Amino acid sequence: MNIQKLKGKMAESGITQEAIADAIGMSRCTFYRKMKRRGDTFTVEEMNKIVKIIPLSREEAITIFFTL
Repeated sequence: MNIQKLKGKMAESGITQEAIADAIGMSRCTFYRKMKRRGDTFTVEEMNKIVKIIPLSREEAITIFFTL
C-alpha cells in the first residue's frame, strides 16, 4: 500500500484521517494502525468505502492499495 499517496489524496480532498475513520465505521485507533501498516491492512470493503469518500479514480485506487 502506498501510504504517502493516500495521505496526499486525503490532503488534496481536505479529508482527515478522523473523518474517514468515522465515515467507514472504524475506530480512529484502528484506522491509524492500518495507516501505519502495523498488523492489519484495509479490507476490500474498507478500501471501497475510502475510494468513495475521497474520491479516487480506479487507477488511483489501484496505485494506492495494490502497490508493494
